[in-house]
Amino acid sequence: MGYSRTIIITMNTNNSMVRAYKVEGMTCSNCKTTVEKGLSQVAGVDLVQVNLAENEVEVTTNQFVTVEDLQQGLPEKYTLSEKDVFKTENVTNRNKQEKSKLQQLKPLLLILTYITVAALLMNIRPWSPADFMLDFMGMFFFSFSFFKFLDLKGFAQSFSMYDPLAREFPLYGTIYPFVEVALGIMFFVRFEIEIALAITLCVLSITTVGVLRVLMKKRQIQCACLGSVLKLPMTLATFIENAIMIAMAGSMILGWV
Repeated sequence: MGYSRTIIITMNTNNSMVRAYKVEGMTCSNCKTTVEKGLSQVAGVDLVQVNLAENEVEVTTNQFVTVEDLQQGLPEKYTLSEKDVFKTENVTNRNKQEKSKLQQLKPLLLILTYITVAALLMNIRPWSPADFMLDFMGMFFFSFSFFKFLDLKGFAQSFSMYDPLAREFPLYGTIYPFVEVALGIMFFVRFEIEIALAITLCVLSITTVGVLRVLMKKRQIQCACLGSVLKLPMTLATFIENAIMIAMAGSMILGWV
């Protein structure tokens, strides 16, 4: 559309390439999520990072992908533009300047720490492992649903990128935060605990399958566990987070606690 942007190509020893494009048509966070999802599904694309403020997108590929291929992955509303000026640089040095995984996961780790400490203090006198787990799960669902409600539509779109059920049935991604709130209430008031545990085991197992697929393919996408407001990378920590909840729910269903 008459606006061009210099492509910056970065290559590493694994023949990965990083290209920067200008995107026209993005106006909000939902647009950002749509562009990320669309480009991530193009063959050969490993990572997509969108800068909404600058209307730019950076695409990491494991093979040569044309701008036409990328454009086909986007709705007609969005247009990629490029200019045939190339620059190479060392991706290793560039990666050193990026935030470490630990820094990126800081919000998640802080929330889990607060939840753990609060659940411990609530049940330390007298100590009750079962009540600790129930309160932990209740606060977990309450806290995580809050961030999802900040951008419900954006969460649903991000969630569908890796959750198998949300991918097949988009409405599931929209109602998922409401399910979390309902589960949180059930755990807090000790209402129909066995049903709440069974639902927890079911929904988190489905999500964990999707997380494992992403990790095994070594794709780098955004985790939607804290919604689309806080940007978290999909890492092993996401799998561990779900595994803890699954372990708690499973042990209580089996009567181990």
